[in-house]
Amino acid sequence: MTNKVALIGASGFVGSAILRELLDRGYQVEALVNNPEKIKIDNPALTVKKVDVADEKALAADLRGYESVISAYNPGWANPNIYEDTLTNYPKILEAAKQAGVKRLLIVGGAGTLFVKPGVRLIDTGTLPDAWVPGVKSLGEFYLNTLMKENDIDWVFFSPAGNLGDMGAKGPGKRTGVYRLGKDDMIFDKDGNSFISVEDYAKAMVDELAEPAHHKERFTIGY
Repeated sequence: MTNKVALIGASGFVGSAILRELLDRGYQVEALVNNPEKIKIDNPALTVKKVDVADEKALAADLRGYESVISAYNPGWANPNIYEDTLTNYPKILEAAKQAGVKRLLIVGGAGTLFVKPGVRLIDTGTLPDAWVPGVKSLGEFYLNTLMKENDIDWVFFSPAGNLGDMGAKGPGKRTGVYRLGKDDMIFDKDGNSFISVEDYAKAMVDELAEPAHHKERFTIGY
């Protein structure tokens, strides 16, 4: 497995954690971001390039030569058009990766389509804050309606726990290396919480990059 990887959305909350994990583990990373000035890391193994994921042709050109691509794309939780932008741009990322001959596409997924009990997905419970619903719903629709039908590229959709990197007064968590992985059911701890630190999520994502264990499927993580 090559140690060269492209990372879309490397300046965001999850993307920046994945970027740090990749660099710490010796990967050569090309960070493809909308705002390059947001990345403050100075590392000889890192190149930063401005990219507009809405430009499928240009993105395909940027991805050419990469066996593996990680996408942490998010239009921004404060973006009033997050629903539309996700459903417009994520298929473009998928198509650009295919056009570029990328072998593996690892996607930072959402928790909304995880089952919290048999037949009931998180998005259906009515417990999500209204402000989150457009982003959660659109990423879920991309996974269910597009990714699950995709057979031409080896993709994974890595859903975090219900709560990612934010447990109120307990802070963002830390990299423990001790967690559980699953498939389609949300993982809860003994107290009924579904949580993972963004650092442990990033570790598990890079582990999957280094030693592929999932193919054309979703998996999830939690303590």
